[in-house]
Amino acid sequence: MTKDMTTGNSTKLILLFTLPVLFGNLFQNLYSIIDTVIVGQYLGVNALAAVGSTGSLTFIVFGLVTGMTSGFGILLSQSFGARDEKMLRHYTAMSFYLCIAFSVFMTLLLLLCNDIVLHLMNTPDTIYSDTYIYIAIIYAGFPVTVFYNLLASIARALGDSRTPLYFLIVSSVLNVILDFLLVAIIPLGVAGAAIATVIAQGISAVLCLFYTWRKYPLIHFCRDDAHMKWSSIRALLSMGIPMALQFSITGIGTVIVQSALNLFGATYIAAYSSAMKIQNFAVQFYPSIGVAMATYAGQNYGAGKMHRIREGVRNSMICSALFSIALMIAAYFFFADMLSIFTSDPLGELRGIARQFFHISLWFYPLLGIIFIYRNTLQGIGNGLVPMLGGVAELIARAFVIFFLTAPLGFLGILLSDPIAWISALLPLIPYYYWYMSKQKNLEEKSK
Repeated sequence: MTKDMTTGNSTKLILLFTLPVLFGNLFQNLYSIIDTVIVGQYLGVNALAAVGSTGSLTFIVFGLVTGMTSGFGILLSQSFGARDEKMLRHYTAMSFYLCIAFSVFMTLLLLLCNDIVLHLMNTPDTIYSDTYIYIAIIYAGFPVTVFYNLLASIARALGDSRTPLYFLIVSSVLNVILDFLLVAIIPLGVAGAAIATVIAQGISAVLCLFYTWRKYPLIHFCRDDAHMKWSSIRALLSMGIPMALQFSITGIGTVIVQSALNLFGATYIAAYSSAMKIQNFAVQFYPSIGVAMATYAGQNYGAGKMHRIREGVRNSMICSALFSIALMIAAYFFFADMLSIFTSDPLGELRGIARQFFHISLWFYPLLGIIFIYRNTLQGIGNGLVPMLGGVAELIARAFVIFFLTAPLGFLGILLSDPIAWISALLPLIPYYYWYMSKQKNLEEKSK
């Protein structure tokens, strides 16, 4: 069902929206972890490193999809908040057109550039073949990822964060079953893990399409709604492109980090990528509340209720701070020991690398929460440029650390890349948010 977020208790609305998104993100990350566990336990450290080394590439690719479709979702949520159902249907139709063109172009481009990119990333010869096969299959499944994300964005724009959760659960369960089948039982190697992921996402996307279309009659566009309007295409792209670039720019930074990490060998690649999967799983509250804030801000911006947006940001910051305290304690004492689930580590070498990873990163987790709240709120009110500039700041910071600190500091330089990037991302976000909100508040007072 749709959910109007322009009235009622802001904290309750945001948290109730956040929880299904959080559970969905946890399931998505869980099957990514299980995928890695199965590869590590059945195929060994080199295969684990091969799959792990693709993390930065999939971050860019899926980041492009998430950013683009989330940008489309902002205009949908603003139309819903403004009670403009005709524009809502029209934007839905235009979004489908754009996603068809985007998925065809990107699939061909990614497959053609696969070999070049892996060589540029210094992929070790010992894992090159497995890495190439795994990521090529993931690229081939790009269209299903695009359309699942579009359908999820449409549902969230209407205030429904539960429907995407249901189909992420379906996808996660299918992925685990297929992983065992295609890796443990039918020995297809890393190709089996990739095939399992694509099939699971494809089935989930098809089911989500039928369910969403049946559940939301207000998005059923007719021939008139689906008439191509370049002004609408430009409006969607003006939101989708900056958000896609913001994600991809951040992803490019992770590719730079991965390229430097690859020079340290398979053990460091396996330890770092496994630790990153644990961290990504643990911090999912931050992007989840960010998604909630984008929808909350979009609907309230469409309704002209800027005071509710300010209230929502304050309350979200309190929730994020409380979560950060618990997360930091868990990261300090427990996270490194969790690497034993991925592969055997009789000498404790992987755990030692992971412990160093977490004991540096954990102090900066609160900043990560702040980034998602400010960035997604600005995106929700229709500003994609400043969040993109935050992504540029992250990229510059990561590049600086890798190029100038890795040589003197070694692996420590790689570990510092994320914290310094997070600090840099906040530099444009915080000042602009308070300047913009102060400006809006003054306009509200003058209009009274």
